[in-house]
Amino acid sequence: MSDSIALARAGDPAAFRALYDAHAPRVHALCLRLEHDAATAEELTQDVFIRAWRALATFRGEAQVSTWLHRIAVNVVLEHRRRTARRLRRVEPVSDLELLGASAPAHDAGLDMDLRAALETLPPGARAVFVLHEVEGYTHEEIAEMGGVTTGTTKTQLFRARRLLREALSR
Repeated sequence: MSDSIALARAGDPAAFRALYDAHAPRVHALCLRLEHDAATAEELTQDVFIRAWRALATFRGEAQVSTWLHRIAVNVVLEHRRRTARRLRRVEPVSDLELLGASAPAHDAGLDMDLRAALETLPPGARAVFVLHEVEGYTHEEIAEMGGVTTGTTKTQLFRARRLLREALSR
């Protein structure tokens, strides 16, 4: 393992910056090839290095750093695609903006603020499951795997979150 990797693992931001400078162009090129959108590729590149920073302690040095970062990049892009696909399944695209304005109910900013405030009052577990399931579109199985709990627990937390939100919003 190189000295710069050892220093970065020890928390040296300058060493990690050197790692970033050395590998960011190739990671960005990979993200761009996979996503075909410069802005998305830039965001995904940043996500790759955030994950790399967090996982640096787990890097064993058995592979080259570039190989390790490549694998992280592929995982980040695939996760981005899954999230995007889930959102697209939940939202029906409208091509005519006039139709959107005619069919969409008036937006109530007060309700938006009430919902945000109500979400903040939820216990952390219930809030996390609610957001992951209802907003991000994850299944109970995926949430259970991420949280290291059973699917029964996620279903219970979602039920609890919905009940507490109904009570908070009815006041």
